[in-house]
Amino acid sequence: MSLSIVSSRAKLGLSSPLVSVEVHLSNGLPAFNIVGLPETAVKESKDRVRSALINSKFEFPNRRITVNLAPAELPKGGSRFDLAIAIGILAASEQIPKLPLEKFEFIGELALSGELRGIEAILPSVIACASANKQLIISQQNADEACLVESITVLAAKHLLDVTAHLHQSKSLDPWVAKSPIQRTPSPEIKEVIGQKQAKRALEIAACGGHHMLLYGPPGTGKSMLAARLPGILPSMTNKEALEVACVHSIAQKKTNENLLQRPFRSPHHSASATAIVGGGSSPQPGEISLAHEGILFLDELPEFQRSVLEMLREPLESGEIHISRAAAQLTFPAKFQLIAAMNPCPCGYKGSERCNCSAEKIARYQGKISGPILDRIDLHIAVNNIENKQLFQANKNLEGDSNQQIMQRVNQARALQMARQGMVNARLDNQQLKKVCPLNAEQQDFLDRAINSYKLSTRSFHRLLKVARSIADLAGNETPDISAYQEALSYRNQFTTG
Repeated sequence: MSLSIVSSRAKLGLSSPLVSVEVHLSNGLPAFNIVGLPETAVKESKDRVRSALINSKFEFPNRRITVNLAPAELPKGGSRFDLAIAIGILAASEQIPKLPLEKFEFIGELALSGELRGIEAILPSVIACASANKQLIISQQNADEACLVESITVLAAKHLLDVTAHLHQSKSLDPWVAKSPIQRTPSPEIKEVIGQKQAKRALEIAACGGHHMLLYGPPGTGKSMLAARLPGILPSMTNKEALEVACVHSIAQKKTNENLLQRPFRSPHHSASATAIVGGGSSPQPGEISLAHEGILFLDELPEFQRSVLEMLREPLESGEIHISRAAAQLTFPAKFQLIAAMNPCPCGYKGSERCNCSAEKIARYQGKISGPILDRIDLHIAVNNIENKQLFQANKNLEGDSNQQIMQRVNQARALQMARQGMVNARLDNQQLKKVCPLNAEQQDFLDRAINSYKLSTRSFHRLLKVARSIADLAGNETPDISAYQEALSYRNQFTTG
């Protein structure tokens, strides 16, 4: 029977559903039709496959060829089905054996010469293939990335002839062995930031519990320098986290970081559109918040971002994911990022000094670009003030404070306590979990009651204050937060004032 079935994978956000490439050769006028909701790039594979087979010295069947990509209701896009279609035609025309095909999945683009080219978003397909206990045959250009999934045998080929030789068992493809990962890239030392002792302490607390942080103060005081040094004190990602991040970058067609365990640091310009920040488009793609998944999203000059863009951060800041709905698809991308924002206190940046010529109305309008609900979701509000001349002159003599390695060691110890206690960082605790990890005695309840009334704290602010106090206690190695932890947490919560 002139029928063959070859397995491949489609691209659908972070998932990669199975596609059965069914090829049927029948009598009648020669024709080549592809059905099953193919997009333009898939329809064009007819010409690529025909030339690749002919140039590889195979016989192209002079018959009616029908290729069905099942399930038919799933949209198919890209050039990823080229290899599977070519193998299906060769199997249906009995130029290669059909029997071994059920053990493999085939993904790759074919050049007219028959060479195999890499495709985008390979990682979700590799993960899905591993779950199905199949072996994967792909281009060598995708092989290193595919080997991030350790539970699968990756067979990488350079040419269509290499694949057919493997199926004929005349010359086997060896399992691909990826290059060893590069060691963690050194980050700039936090000691290089002159002064700013309180801000450095807050940065360590943010790293410990995964807390969002706002740095505000005059220009040139070190806000951007502090933010850039946060990756250097964060723990490395676990293998599971690294694979999730690599999947998102694969979908977005971004180059995967060679050091996979280092957390991403994204710093979009304030002119970025809503689609660039949160994701979307006619064919939905991840935005900066998803590219910062398990890492840091740094928004410098926060009030310069469009207010509508900032308001879109509300949901992902709470839920850790973003839902994108379009006519063609409804997709969910992960967005468990740590927001670090920086801003000046007024348009000119010198509020409170003789250099400032901003009116109260100007300042209110500038600060009003950041809504209360957004500020409410940021755990730490840190003032970064001008440093003293004495500190500036002595800066070259000796660097102040602990090194990145010393701080990271404390952060790692604190996070180990969090993982053992609750299985997540403190910033992601829900209200019920908070009650268990932050039991309040009478003295603490009285203090927090006065704090809520004095500073008009919302319920969300109150819970975030508890989370920060829990992180302070973890850094100190305390089983429960004491009154000083709540006092310190409150001092970070109420430094930013509008007007």
